[in-house]
Amino acid sequence: MSDQGGPRTTSGIDIQRLYGPAGAETSDPGEPGQWPFTRGVYRDMYRGRAWTMRQYAGFGTSEETNDRFRYLLNSGQTGLSVAFDLPTQMGLDSDDPRAEGEVGRVGVAIDTLEDVERLFANIPLDQVSTSMTINATAGILLAMYVAVADGRGVERMSLSGTVQNDILKEFISRGTYIYPVEPSLRLVTDIFAFCSEKLPRWNSISISGYHMREAGATAAQEIAFTLANGREYVRRALARGLEVDQFAPRLSFFFAAHNHLFEEVAKFRAARRLWARMMREEFQGSDRSCRLRFHTQTGGSTLTAQQPLNNVVRVAVQALAGVLGGTQSLHTNSFDEAFALPGAEAARLALRTQQVLAEESGVRDTVDPLGGSYYVESLTDQVEELARGFLEKIEELGGAAAAIPFMTDEIHRSAYAWQLEVESRERSVVGVNIYEDEELPAPVSLPDFTNLQQTQRTRLDAVRSRRDSDLVERMLDDVAEAATGGANLLPAMIEAVKVRATLGEISGRLVRLWGPYRSV
Repeated sequence: MSDQGGPRTTSGIDIQRLYGPAGAETSDPGEPGQWPFTRGVYRDMYRGRAWTMRQYAGFGTSEETNDRFRYLLNSGQTGLSVAFDLPTQMGLDSDDPRAEGEVGRVGVAIDTLEDVERLFANIPLDQVSTSMTINATAGILLAMYVAVADGRGVERMSLSGTVQNDILKEFISRGTYIYPVEPSLRLVTDIFAFCSEKLPRWNSISISGYHMREAGATAAQEIAFTLANGREYVRRALARGLEVDQFAPRLSFFFAAHNHLFEEVAKFRAARRLWARMMREEFQGSDRSCRLRFHTQTGGSTLTAQQPLNNVVRVAVQALAGVLGGTQSLHTNSFDEAFALPGAEAARLALRTQQVLAEESGVRDTVDPLGGSYYVESLTDQVEELARGFLEKIEELGGAAAAIPFMTDEIHRSAYAWQLEVESRERSVVGVNIYEDEELPAPVSLPDFTNLQQTQRTRLDAVRSRRDSDLVERMLDDVAEAATGGANLLPAMIEAVKVRATLGEISGRLVRLWGPYRSV
């Protein structure tokens, strides 16, 4: 609630009793498909085809995850999205002592090229779009994906998908970083350069506000901090010698969709307008470079373990916000994800939620159906104004890389304020602080992670025992030479994984050169 006692959005915008033309008179919504793209990045949006339905999945072993992928594809999913376990994200092999107890717990464990071959068994890589949520080790996982395609005779030019590759938000809010900031950013631009030349259909980064929102950012902070990171990546790529229109059209973004339906729609519209103006005014980008294309995932932090079936409704509202806001692809969380990896039936229901929206609700019939709403246009302006204030502050601090502590602190403040509001019942959460029931916790069925970890380690031992160790060492030397000599690391990484160098060995060699990141 606001200081005046009325409702307000997550960003602190006071909501009026009624909106009229005066509240939206500064808006310039324009036309869909035209700069500044407030109303959508394509002229016809979903009238031609629906958004990509991309469900996130990763379960311990490659075989289990492959089973889920094929299940979802057979259920009508149109794109794959891979979740990796924490050791994989942190550059650790499954037999590293630091991986103990974490192998396969929050996603699929990947150590060698053979794991990736099993992960995509019987899936045509030239016919699906694959998104990989991976950051510090993004180059290694992309190298493995390319190596699998090479081994099958699939043309690299035909591969489509996204590698998250957004290391700044890891320093700000998520924590799966490995190397210091500067070499980490160098790896990001290596992937930009490699994709622009070799993988023209691949999105070389997914600049992610989602994780900052999950950590507690407001809607306005989410888009401001995300676009600030995007600005930093563009500057780094230009300094690398790339032309803006050579890489910017393949930049993509990743946002959360939370429960305040109208603020979320306004947030997506404001983000497109801000990015379009930034790319045109600061970097002289073409219209293709000014289009902010984004993936949306419904809010994991909004799911409740109490009365978990309520999450079905939350996910539907959030998915509707993403669609009304003009997302290019969408993941809908399963209702059981507050306490376990999603079950097959829960995952199918989450996918069916998207399909009902696409086929039965009428949201695809016209472009930007909320455009022109006095309320939505006013909110779009106000969210944009708040976000612009944060962007200006970040620029005063020297840009996103220099402003990491500022953004982290702002997110902490917002998260704390939100929690206080929930605990004081100023903010309502159904089943948690209102309409509570006396109920037993839902039973959770967990895999045998101990056995899973041992299986992965046994496979890793088998790969090491039959590979040519001298050849592996030479390929790792080539990776180190590229890292120190300034050459693009991706070609050396691809050759290294083909001879069965492990993810941990490649990452470890880079740590020896660059050192680990130490937070300030």
